[in-house]
Amino acid sequence: MTEKRKEAKEYVLKRAKEQDIKFIRLWFTDILGFLKSFAITSDQLEEALDSGMGFDGSSIQGFARIDESDMLALPDPNTFQLVPWRPREQGVARMFCDIFWPGGQPFEGDPRYILKKNLKRAADLGYIFYVGPELEYFYFKTPEETQFLDQGGYFDLAPPEIATDLRRETILILEEMSIGVEYSHHEVAPSQHEIDLRYTDALTMADNVMTYRLVVKQVAQAHGVYATFMPKPVFGVNGNGMHVHMSLFKGNRSAFFDKDAPYHLTEVGKGFLAGLLKHAPEITSITNQWVNSYKRLVPGYEAPCYITWARRNRADLIRLPEYQPGKETATRIELRSPDPACNPYLAFSVMLAAGLEGIEKGYELPPPTEENVFEMNQKEREQKGIDTLPGSLYEAIQLTEKSQLIKEALGDHVFNSFIQNKKVEWDRYRTQVTDYELKSYLPIL
Repeated sequence: MTEKRKEAKEYVLKRAKEQDIKFIRLWFTDILGFLKSFAITSDQLEEALDSGMGFDGSSIQGFARIDESDMLALPDPNTFQLVPWRPREQGVARMFCDIFWPGGQPFEGDPRYILKKNLKRAADLGYIFYVGPELEYFYFKTPEETQFLDQGGYFDLAPPEIATDLRRETILILEEMSIGVEYSHHEVAPSQHEIDLRYTDALTMADNVMTYRLVVKQVAQAHGVYATFMPKPVFGVNGNGMHVHMSLFKGNRSAFFDKDAPYHLTEVGKGFLAGLLKHAPEITSITNQWVNSYKRLVPGYEAPCYITWARRNRADLIRLPEYQPGKETATRIELRSPDPACNPYLAFSVMLAAGLEGIEKGYELPPPTEENVFEMNQKEREQKGIDTLPGSLYEAIQLTEKSQLIKEALGDHVFNSFIQNKKVEWDRYRTQVTDYELKSYLPIL
């Protein structure tokens, strides 16, 4: 155990005692990004921090087979936080865990390990990867139907006040759990909302995204309503996106900013952006991992489907926010295609891998597309060499399956398990008989 981990361990033990913590929830995710948890009592806390706690991984999606099911969850003491919605007397805390084999080797199917591996690759090149996602979601009256709580629009202070109160309570809980929040507001669609998390390193942010999604749902449930991050729950209105702002730093200095360069982007920044553009189709199955994700990525609802970049136009796949004098460290690249139902550990991993590939191989950045690409006809887009993102989960998986970049970023275990899971999902989806088909065809065929 390193000296730094020893100090963190002692801090956790002290804090648990001072704050009367009785139960500690050990959190981790499966390859699809679903939060998993089991609880221990405070009597087992020191043992858990020293050696990890054993569990059966055979029933966790993308984890082990039955004949190799024994695993260890080792809590990260730096993620220790109280769970504010549980009672304070003999209270509850949580820690995120790294998953190991019993022999002590990192488990190659652990999404948190995958992100750490990719962040190490960046660190070996001298970079720290920072991200700031904007996660959109809907409030509905029940989980069974899409009945809105409000009819508000973008930035509206929309009645009833319950939606604003839900956001307010959510933010207070997030901040109590040391998760910084920058903005919150009503989004474009009725009953659609957004809370933006404060920029931080990608590992911390992936943990924060997992916590954020749980807190949003927990607060909604406590008030008798339902919150969903489903990418496209309602036909005819905007879907839920997760625009991701990202940058590389060297120490305290942005590796993207050059005040004298075109677009104020360094060669590193241009290479990173070019890498994202080039590899966007093959990373889409990771950033948009559900059948439903591709019902959002269509023209007309602000979600990008064409592979372009621009400085001002929010219709493009990638936006380069305008430089503001005195805010050099805020130079960043915004990828607008991901949705908030993805696995953040894997999504941040493939975004970083694509960007680093562009830097290392010196990809040339094409000129920006400042005109509205949705208003062009097919011939104009072809003349400008504008490609499209995959139009379905099936197309996306086909591209991912051929990608050496994604295979290296995720490792064989997650790469193969993820693709197999998505093929099963697509097969189940394509053989369903939908309400649309019954209403359209049954009366006439």
